Amino acid sequence: MTKSELIDALALRRKLPRKTAEQVVNTIFDAMRETLCEGNRIEIRGFGSFKVRHYKGYIGRNPKTGQVIEVAPKVLPVFKISKNLKALLNEDL
Repeated sequence: MTKSELIDALALRRKLPRKTAEQVVNTIFDAMRETLCEGNRIEIRGFGSFKVRHYKGYIGRNPKTGQVIEVAPKVLPVFKISKNLKALLNEDL
């Protein structure tokens, strides 16, 4: 599902104008982005949780050339699925 499809689904299910649904979706995503940028965790019960993970820099090697390279430290978002959603996805297997 794309962001546009999510907006359309919200507008259809809640009988909202598409512009209003778009504002709602953008507000939610903006709030989630700000929370993660602050280093805080997001938990949506029954769906999963998002958090940021800090990775240290390290010395790596280009597999093609064998050249040694320095990989900079980085911060990446991580998603962990809830037990409920995981069970639901594996229900029919």
